[in-house]
Amino acid sequence: MPIYEYRCTDCETNFEKLVQSMFSQEAITCPQCGGQHVKKAVSLFGGLGGGSSLRSGGGMSMSSQACAPTG
Repeated sequence: MPIYEYRCTDCETNFEKLVQSMFSQEAITCPQCGGQHVKKAVSLFGGLGGGSSLRSGGGMSMSSQACAPTG
């Protein structure tokens, strides 16, 4: 069961939720305010292509060096 990150648009709370499957239709509610106006947040892990580029060493080191401060 995957864990997804969400952000409540009512109270701006970030939270994680364990869901039964990525195709689940269950309503996600904010644990802080109980609101149902939530959006799936972009997680760092999900943004890296599931981690496969980290194992092969591709892409990550080049982009990290390009953004690293100089001097």
